Amino acid sequence: MLSHNLPLKIAKNPGNWHKQLAYNRFQPSSINRPWTIDNPRVLEALSRADRQLGRLDMFSEYAPNLDLFVRMHVTKEATESSRIEDTRTEMEEAVLPEEEIAEDRRDDWREVNNYIRAMRTAIEQLETLPFSNRLLREAHATLKEGVRGEHKTPGEFRRSQNWIGGSNPGNARFVPPIADDVPELMSDLERFAHNTDLHLPPLLKVALMHYQFETIHPFLDGNGRIGRLMVPLYLVSQKILKQPVLYLSDYLERNREEYYERLTRVREKDAIADWLIFFLDGLAETAARGVDTFNEILRFKAQWEKEIASWKPQGQPGLALFEYLFGQVWVNAKMVAEAADISQPTAYKLIDRFLQQGLLIEITGAKRDRIFLFDAYLKLYRRP
Repeated sequence: MLSHNLPLKIAKNPGNWHKQLAYNRFQPSSINRPWTIDNPRVLEALSRADRQLGRLDMFSEYAPNLDLFVRMHVTKEATESSRIEDTRTEMEEAVLPEEEIAEDRRDDWREVNNYIRAMRTAIEQLETLPFSNRLLREAHATLKEGVRGEHKTPGEFRRSQNWIGGSNPGNARFVPPIADDVPELMSDLERFAHNTDLHLPPLLKVALMHYQFETIHPFLDGNGRIGRLMVPLYLVSQKILKQPVLYLSDYLERNREEYYERLTRVREKDAIADWLIFFLDGLAETAARGVDTFNEILRFKAQWEKEIASWKPQGQPGLALFEYLFGQVWVNAKMVAEAADISQPTAYKLIDRFLQQGLLIEITGAKRDRIFLFDAYLKLYRRP
């Protein structure tokens, strides 16, 4: 747990505005410098977030299938994060193979699944690589592979000016620093991430890092998604979480305008305390929702195991299929037959029972080669 005896005072001067011919661009100050924060509201938010993340990390050890739980959280994160970027793919689509997705929705599907691959690959790389710009660049390359924006230097920091909102820098919502300054600013961010002499709690560090990353906007495209992906990556790298079970994009999507406003007010009004409170409250709220989801999953599994065991004569194959679904959330009749060790005609009867109980839904509308989704489980993640 965190100590409240930290010598905390907020450092001033987040950066400076530079006048160009038709617009102002923002040049952030170095982030790798002494930071002390004395706002009691920030300390309260820090304590709340720390407690909730500790609970979430503890509960993650009790998931019936942690790998699937992580995959569903990453999928939830990917769909919400991409929604902020106006990509529309729902969870039930994201978990399906590409050939089952309508042609006109495959671009969105690929963007979401690239995000999922980027997160999973980066988490695996943390076993051999430190949290670093290299890790973020490789995640960015995966994110942009074969999708819209794939020609905007994937995996590389930008070499030209970009902007946020508007059709050009002159009418943009925000113009970040010039491209020549990006490598040093990102190196400064990396040094800050690993600077143990600053004695800043990791949750405050990642809040400042997210703000700084979005202010630098180091890539031509995909900054929002990489900036959000950076949060669980850093928390896992610091052993705050064992697995990336915290998906902040849902909170940011529901509070999108406030999110942008908080970032803007840091640059224009030096309102860093308000940003930290907003971010830390998001961590606490999201972690608490994650704990609730864990509890719902445990209750759901115990309830249905008891119910399915009473099915005669389908109890044993039913339990085998139910367990299988916690590792594979969509199935066809052949998969069901293999998972439950029954014939295919018997598999169809078992599927019908699962359909009647609302555990599975049929999603293809076809008469043959039908696919069934473990919708009752997915609902535990989709709830508001």
